[in-house]
Amino acid sequence: MAIVGIHERTDLRGRVGVFENRIHAGILLGEMLAPYPLDNGIVLGIPAGGVPVGLAVADRLGLPFDVAVVSKITLPWDTEAGYGALAFDGTCQLNTALIAQLRLSEEQIAEGIRKTRSKVAGRSERFRGKRPFPEVKGRPVILVDDGLASGFTMKTALEALRNAGADTLIAAIPTAHDRAAADIADLTEGVFCVNIREGGRFAVAEAYRHWNDVSEDEVMDMLKQEDRRQKLPSRYEEEREDGTG
Repeated sequence: MAIVGIHERTDLRGRVGVFENRIHAGILLGEMLAPYPLDNGIVLGIPAGGVPVGLAVADRLGLPFDVAVVSKITLPWDTEAGYGALAFDGTCQLNTALIAQLRLSEEQIAEGIRKTRSKVAGRSERFRGKRPFPEVKGRPVILVDDGLASGFTMKTALEALRNAGADTLIAAIPTAHDRAAADIADLTEGVFCVNIREGGRFAVAEAYRHWNDVSEDEVMDMLKQEDRRQKLPSRYEEEREDGTG
């Protein structure tokens, strides 16, 4: 079976309240991916919300899991709204149309990038310890987040993974706006989405019956459990040895 184009659950198109929580979303996403040839693949979750989803996908597929840290560059007056994104390798994308509309100054943009670069570096160090980034060339890479509104963060992550040598990239998201799913389809070898919705208004949270923010501490707890599953050295011990824990 070819991994091309957009794959969705047509019976769940346009619906809200589809998932109990992120783990349930990951299970359904894993079921969609299970029939495809993904041997030697790796699942990468975008922290924070993409981690519980990605772990459920990795568990269903029997694949290793790791994180790909990406963060949106937020507005000076609104930390929930972004005008760009920055990835773990320094890859940066800016929404130039939005920047022009909001009349952001060069100084504001430079400061936003600086703060985001520091945030991404700190998260990468905390979530990955001293481990090198996993090899992505020559294997299917399944990039997971908990939802896709504009798709800007996912686009930046995909570009960073291409820069790292990935030749087979699959975007896997529980819920997405149809335009965002179409936008990232051209950047991947396939998009898997359980719940695609249309319309002028879109909120990722509306696909979930139970929605909450995922803290960095919760991400660390999940990663420690995954280390035990993969029989890897504990990330927590690495933090302690560095004197950062």
